[in-house]
Formats: sequence, structure tokens, C-alpha cells
Amino acid sequence: MFYDIVSVKYIRDYTLEVEFETGEKGTIDLSDIEKKGIFSRFKDLDYFRSVYIHEDVLTWPPGDLDIAPETIYSMATGKPVTDITDKTSKVH
Repeated sequence: MFYDIVSVKYIRDYTLEVEFETGEKGTIDLSDIEKKGIFSRFKDLDYFRSVYIHEDVLTWPPGDLDIAPETIYSMATGKPVTDITDKTSKVH
């Protein structure tokens, strides 16, 4: 992937600090994610804290809940996802 996540640190509530393979770091607040469907698990803050990195992606147990690194990168840096995907789609 283009923006692989190399580290994640729980800060507080629904806030995480992430670092990408590019060396860029940022803080993301996932408190606005609608806690329905699979994301209803986030209602349990202890569960949310159990985040880990699996294959460069933020993942929660048992491994069936994750958020795309492009989305996390956009949230952490403020750069639109389209700008990120444009970079990778131009490689032939």
C-alpha cells in the first residue's frame, strides 16, 4: 500500500496517534464514526483501545474490523483521499 501505517498509540477517548511509512504522523479522532453495524463494537471503549496494526492497517479484534489506511491518512493529514489515490493510480 502507498500509506502503510507503522505505529498506532491510544491517546484518550476515541483519539489515536498514527505514524505512516512516509514518516508523517498525525492524530485522529474517531468519535464521530457512527457506532452501528460492525462499528457498534466501538461503544465499548476498552474494545476501541485494543486497536493494533495488521498488514499495515488499523485493525480491531478478532481481525474483521479495520479502517483503510488511505482514510486514516486523510484524517491525520487533512489531505483529501482523492489526492492520495491519484498518486498511486498514475503508476503504470
